[in-house]
Amino acid sequence: MRLLAPLALALIAAAALGWAALADDAAVKSAPMSRGWVFGERGGADLFGNVCAACHQPDAKGAVGAAAYPPLAGDKKLASADFVLTALFKGLRGMPPLGDMMTDGQVADVVNYVRTHFGNSYPDAVSASQAATARKTAAP
Repeated sequence: MRLLAPLALALIAAAALGWAALADDAAVKSAPMSRGWVFGERGGADLFGNVCAACHQPDAKGAVGAAAYPPLAGDKKLASADFVLTALFKGLRGMPPLGDMMTDGQVADVVNYVRTHFGNSYPDAVSASQAATARKTAAP
């Protein structure tokens, strides 16, 4: 029991130092960080950079480690806006339903961003009203 308090303090200090190092990174400085259970980022680039890139990586090429994070770069599944909307609102495999923490406009922004960057060129833009409809459809 006596070891738990110093261990907890060491973990907190390590986490604080890690976040301080991240704060110096130019990519992190590009957008305000979210607070609480709702994302505060505006625009697809900021949402991708602060939310999606944590798993899918900044270059959207995915990663394998503690889990498998599929690449979004050049992903043919993104041709279907409905696929992306469903993944955001219902989750997919290990991905939680992050769309629940976004406004309809944010969902449309990040979907459109991912579908038009990273080697993807799907020009049919998703609107906030389409995101709202997808949200209702995905509701339990």
